[in-house]
Amino acid sequence: MHDNNAHLVKMANEISYFFRLRPEEQAVAGTADHIRKFWDPRMRAKMAEHLAHGGEGLSPLALKAAQIACKPKADAASAGGH
Repeated sequence: MHDNNAHLVKMANEISYFFRLRPEEQAVAGTADHIRKFWDPRMRAKMAEHLAHGGEGLSPLALKAAQIACKPKADAASAGGH
């Protein structure tokens, strides 16, 4: 894992740890919301790249939240279909 990714993974895990006592749906939503609000677009893009390579090191809550908060823009555009 690249050092920068390790830092992002650690941060995502720490955020999800804060929300861990809530029901899973709320914990995932709270973590994703925090990532969307406080991570800059480059950080979210780096995490999306990390997710594309398996998301190594992310806790289950952090993984689910990152998948929500760090979707690559191309996926959102292609979801509409032709």
